[in-house]
Amino acid sequence: MNKKIVCLGGGSLYFRSLGHILISKELAGSEIVLYDLDAEKIERMARMVRGLAKQSGGGFRIRATTNLADAVDGASFAISSIGGSGAEISPHVYGSYYHHNDIKIPEKYGIHQVIGDTGGPAGMMMGLRSIPAYLKICREMEKRCPGAVLFSHSNPMAILCRAMHKYSSIQVIGICHGVQGGVERAAKLLELPQGELECVWIGTNHYYWITRLRHHGRDVLPQLMKKVHALKNGDVSPLSMKLSAIYGSKILYDSDDHIVEFYPYLTQIQGGIENLPYGMAKSAQAHGGTLSPMHPRQAAKDPVLRRQFMKKYQTILDASRLPEGHKSNEDIVRMIQAISTGKREVVIANVANRGSVPNLPATAEIEVEAVTDSCGVRPVYMGEAPLVLKAMLEKRFAWHELVVDAAVTGNRQTALQALMLDDMAIRPELAEAMLREMLVASRDLLPQFFKKR
Repeated sequence: MNKKIVCLGGGSLYFRSLGHILISKELAGSEIVLYDLDAEKIERMARMVRGLAKQSGGGFRIRATTNLADAVDGASFAISSIGGSGAEISPHVYGSYYHHNDIKIPEKYGIHQVIGDTGGPAGMMMGLRSIPAYLKICREMEKRCPGAVLFSHSNPMAILCRAMHKYSSIQVIGICHGVQGGVERAAKLLELPQGELECVWIGTNHYYWITRLRHHGRDVLPQLMKKVHALKNGDVSPLSMKLSAIYGSKILYDSDDHIVEFYPYLTQIQGGIENLPYGMAKSAQAHGGTLSPMHPRQAAKDPVLRRQFMKKYQTILDASRLPEGHKSNEDIVRMIQAISTGKREVVIANVANRGSVPNLPATAEIEVEAVTDSCGVRPVYMGEAPLVLKAMLEKRFAWHELVVDAAVTGNRQTALQALMLDDMAIRPELAEAMLREMLVASRDLLPQFFKKR
């Protein structure tokens, strides 16, 4: 099978995972093109991938380019890992100047965020900066590879997928590992093999509930909920477990630092991030809460800082190895193989609802099981959302819509409406001031908000 697979944001360390493609016999002989704004990063990444490709013996052709048209021309598949920090030199978006401001500016207004890539002011800003870059890529793909499938790995997952589904014709599949991790956690609680659980869930990226759970045809959801009720406060994910007990339905992906973004608790903290509940201060510090600000152009142009970064970057690349097996949490390789051959496989994907959950909007971005074939993926029927979950999700989907439209139009009022709809909303006059400050901090990546009207 000879395919062209383009890696968008190819200098991202996410693409160390290309080894899973390189050991695929079905994809042997394919061309892998690494595209990035930073030529030095992708050349280093390309050298590493070439080395792994040679070891794999699969006849893969590897090249790098900074030309988007060249990268996507004739592509069968694209995989994106583009954060909301432009070409800044940082190991990941959470270590960037921009995300630092997304976290620190809201702190002044009483919003103490943890990760800041799904909801809240930081999630919104990450979306506002990223969406124009993704739509630019989609425009080029519409001209040069209209039938290609784009796998989007970046956050804010649901916002980016909604933007591309609404404003382009490219087929986009969002890829995450939250469901897989949640099922693994449920299996451990039940002391059952993960592969034997039959799980149905409903929700959007980083937030979903189990609605049905069986083992060899036997309903084990009551047993799981009994285990949840028995957990002590010191156990893993105490917030998620407490909420699950209240709802009577297990939150599937129970990472507290993601779950908390769907609730107003982060506007109720007194003091700094050290006072975050449920032990979340450590996660907040790891996601930008303790960085020192530096102007992005200063960081990018400072030769000493760049050399230091590239040295660390190269050390990480040098440690890359081919995987020992085909299985990976996000399973992009299996999807590419299945779509290429028209094979029907059941996968986990972020897609537009289209009736999978009939009491939610058809355009809502949900994370569900889906069936592959040569046309791509189609969501399977998951059933209706319980009332409380339906209410939470519909508000979230409206927020997605406002963020997407604000990013495309540069309309500040629409962005302000998104802030006021979010669960981390503050008083209108404070939200207006916070928005002005956050937009100025990201001005060089948000020209659409500074055009004279």
